[in-house]
Amino acid sequence: MSIKTFFGGRAQYKVGNGCHAVDEASYLVLNEGQTYAIDIESRQPVESFCLFFAPGFVEEVRRSLLAGPGRLLDQPEGAETVPVRFFEKNYAHDDVLSPALLRLRAGCRGRDTGWIEDQLHDIAERLLRVHRFVWQETARLNSVRPSTREELYRRVCRGRDYADAMFADPVTLADMARAACLSPNHFLRTFRQVFHQTPHQFLRNRRLDEARHLLVRGDLSVTDVCLAAGFESLGSFSTLFRSRFGVAPSECRGQKR
Repeated sequence: MSIKTFFGGRAQYKVGNGCHAVDEASYLVLNEGQTYAIDIESRQPVESFCLFFAPGFVEEVRRSLLAGPGRLLDQPEGAETVPVRFFEKNYAHDDVLSPALLRLRAGCRGRDTGWIEDQLHDIAERLLRVHRFVWQETARLNSVRPSTREELYRRVCRGRDYADAMFADPVTLADMARAACLSPNHFLRTFRQVFHQTPHQFLRNRRLDEARHLLVRGDLSVTDVCLAAGFESLGSFSTLFRSRFGVAPSECRGQKR
């Protein structure tokens, strides 16, 4: 099992039908044995900071958290038979796991293995807490069987992450549904249940956020920003931008100066 983080740029992970873009705003969790391809396109150096846990490490941490004191005394090194299967998706940096990740990244150089192992145990505990929070989100889905809810959640997250990674391209509902291995209508309904917005609204807001980022931190023209963020019409882009942020794109750049 591994956790992927990147700084100073972003990386595209291809995992099965899905695509995940990992940058400074998020981290990606992949389960043990998952194959993937990674692509980084950047003119500037991009730093990767990825953790790989030994097989059974997270399961043993979970066992120590769930088993009673008596059982742990009788079986201090008992094997956990049920593997932990995390939701493979982009996770926004949070106040649960991210502080521990950043602490390990900042302090791992020159540290002994004992200190690093302590941090890995702490990160595994925190990741299990995040997993519990995310699992509770599956209750939003109208499905009787928990296993069905979990699988639907995995798939709709895969479709969302695909849209997040490919926002600059002309992504369609069919493209997102194909990444999620769902029919377009089923994907639309499930997406709305989980994220309280449609896939189109998510994609539009993702493009607007990227446009604002480019305007504030870059030197591209408004037209170039419009195209780089995935919009085809400068007029509709300006209208949507003003509606979302309360100012025109050109005024947003003026506020930067």
